[in-house]
Amino acid sequence: MLLHEFDPNKDAVINPEMLVNKIEDFPDVTVSCFSKKLFNNVLSFFDPKQITEVHSAVGLTPVYEVVYQGERFAFYQSYVGEPKCIGDYEDIMAMGSKCLILLGNCGVLDRTIEDCGIIIPTKAIRDEGASYHYAPPSDTIDVNKKYKHLFKEVLNQFGYPYVEGTTWTTDACYRETREKVQRRKAQGAICVEMECAGMQALCDFRGTDFFQFFYAGDNLDHSSWQPRSLSGESRLDDKSKIALLAFELGLKIKKENKEK
Repeated sequence: MLLHEFDPNKDAVINPEMLVNKIEDFPDVTVSCFSKKLFNNVLSFFDPKQITEVHSAVGLTPVYEVVYQGERFAFYQSYVGEPKCIGDYEDIMAMGSKCLILLGNCGVLDRTIEDCGIIIPTKAIRDEGASYHYAPPSDTIDVNKKYKHLFKEVLNQFGYPYVEGTTWTTDACYRETREKVQRRKAQGAICVEMECAGMQALCDFRGTDFFQFFYAGDNLDHSSWQPRSLSGESRLDDKSKIALLAFELGLKIKKENKEK
C-alpha cells in the first residue's frame, strides 16, 4: 500500500517556503474556525487588520491580526476537509505561525453529549488519507498532548462542562453509515469530524504546537439523523462565546511560554 511508504527523511519536491514569504513579527498564536458565519461574527468583535492572505484555486483566504485582552493573535477561517485545511496552515506556518488553536463543529456518537457541548479530543481514529503523508501508519494518533491542562483551566474558569474522548476523523461525511458508526463507537469514538487526525499529524511533523476542540452539533447516535445546531445560524451567540474560549486559551499559552 502506497501510504505505507512514509519516509520523513525524503525531501519534498515542493514545500511552503517556495510559495510564500515569511512575515516578520507574525503573531505567535493563531486561532481558526470553520464556520463562515461564526468567523464573521467573531471577527466583528475586533478591529481587525489584514496581515496576509493564502492563495488557492478557490480564491483568497485573508489572515487577520486581532488584539484580545492586549495580546496579538492571527485569526483566519479554515476550510472543511483535511487537504485544504492542511494546505492552508502549511502556508501560514511558513509565514510565521508557531501555534494553532482550531475549533469547529462535530457530529456526536453519544447522544448524552448536549448540543453545543464542549469536546476535547484525546485521540483521533485515522479514517482519512492526509495524515499518512505526515505520520507513519497507525489506526489512531494522539492529539492535544500539550495544552489540555490549560484549556481545562479556561473551561472551569468560565463554567463550561466538557467531555474528553476519541474522535473519528473521516474524509467522507456522507458515508458515515450506521454500521461504521457502531464500529467507531466500539473503538471508543464519541464524535466525528474531518480534520483532527491530519492537522495533528501535520503539526507533529513540522514541530509546531496544535490544540483542537469541538462544540457538539448533529447527533448520529439515534435511529434517524438529528441536525440539532449544525446550521451556521443556529445558536450563533453561544458558538461565538465558545470561540472566545480559544483566545482565552491563547492568553494562557502566551503566558506559559513567557515564563519558560
